[in-house]
Amino acid sequence: MPGCTDCSADATDRASSDPLFQRVLWIALIANLAMFFVEIVASHVGDSMSLQADALDFFSDSANYAISLFVVGMAITARAKASLFKGATMALFGTWVIGSAVYRAMTGSAPDPSMMGSIALLALVVNVAVAFLLYRYRAGDSNKQSIWLCSRNDAIGNVAVMLAAAGVFASASRWPDLLVAGVIAALNISAALHVIRLARTELDLGANKCDPNPPLDVQTDVP
Repeated sequence: MPGCTDCSADATDRASSDPLFQRVLWIALIANLAMFFVEIVASHVGDSMSLQADALDFFSDSANYAISLFVVGMAITARAKASLFKGATMALFGTWVIGSAVYRAMTGSAPDPSMMGSIALLALVVNVAVAFLLYRYRAGDSNKQSIWLCSRNDAIGNVAVMLAAAGVFASASRWPDLLVAGVIAALNISAALHVIRLARTELDLGANKCDPNPPLDVQTDVP
């Protein structure tokens, strides 16, 4: 029987590093970072809170992809700790967006719907392409699931921004924009809680894998 300092599960995790997965992460990182700069400029020009929320979401995702590239191939406990950090940043981002939306509800004006719609469509194309590349990894460990959830939520958020643009155009009001910013924030908080729960489970399993009677694994698939 191998000792606790040479657990076979960790060796398998390190040996199973997938070069294709790393290439996909690099593509996702570059695409998200580029869209962050596009959307942060567009959010200021168009005075859109939902575009600003989506831009910061792109930046958060870029950081998550960079962290994932750093820990890929490491032991599951190292990946789980990285996932805890990513989950915390996702939750912090969502909370900040909600606070900003409340502030803009009191002080903001109606944004430019044409700017919102066109940039959201571009972002949707990018996110759908990234999500398609990451789809095969959606049922992996907490690190991979956090990546998939970010991409999936981004695509949903882009559709919501386009709907908000239509609502702003029809009503000449800022409320559709603020509502969608809140939806994007809620998606991030929900995904963050899922990633944190899964990462904590993986840390518990890692701590007990040398136990002669370890706890049963858990189902980790996500839709």
